[in-house]
Amino acid sequence: MKQRIDDIRARLREAALERWGCAPEIMAVSKTVEAARVNEALACGVTRLGENRAQELIAKLPELNAAFQIDYIGRLQINKVKAIIDKVAQIQSLDRDELLQEIDRRAGQRGLRMPVLVQVNIGREAQKGGVDPQETIAFVRRAAAMPHLRVRGLMAVMPQTKDEEVLRPLFRRMRALFEALQQEAIDGAQIEELSMGMSGDYELAAQEGATLVRIGSAIFGSRPTSAQPH
Repeated sequence: MKQRIDDIRARLREAALERWGCAPEIMAVSKTVEAARVNEALACGVTRLGENRAQELIAKLPELNAAFQIDYIGRLQINKVKAIIDKVAQIQSLDRDELLQEIDRRAGQRGLRMPVLVQVNIGREAQKGGVDPQETIAFVRRAAAMPHLRVRGLMAVMPQTKDEEVLRPLFRRMRALFEALQQEAIDGAQIEELSMGMSGDYELAAQEGATLVRIGSAIFGSRPTSAQPH
């Protein structure tokens, strides 16, 4: 694992350093990975962890190293907000008004001001969550006005393709939207994190200005199956 993480770091530096002055931070995505193996990533210097499923996070949490900063990165159901609100450092998948209101309400009950990223459906894919790109600034304004939220930036999940001609313009649009939000200087929002890029496209994301990449299989390896033993 250390060799894989070191290789990812080197690739990120090569992709981003000259243009952006720094490489994106690595977040290990631990969906379906047992806690003991996840903890190995911390020993390799990865301190940020992304979990996709509320039930899996809750079950795994007692065995995870307490030094991890854990973000919730999956589509969040309204009825799961209460369960995870005091267990994560940040919610990256804020994408609709009813969720905005529920996070604010539950954070208020716990005396928290919850850091959030607004998820943008940059590819306008019907099956994915996320705010429409054209509505993002208005949505950020609404989120930033809530007393128990702290908007820190944007997140995107790209279409499942390896076609650079499809992906690169979407990464560029996300970076442009991120910079436009910074220029807006919205009260209550501190736009500093752009979470985009995963195992298959993190170098491209780094080239186009991601500040955080969410990497699962490239760190932990593919899970074995009966058809394809590893």
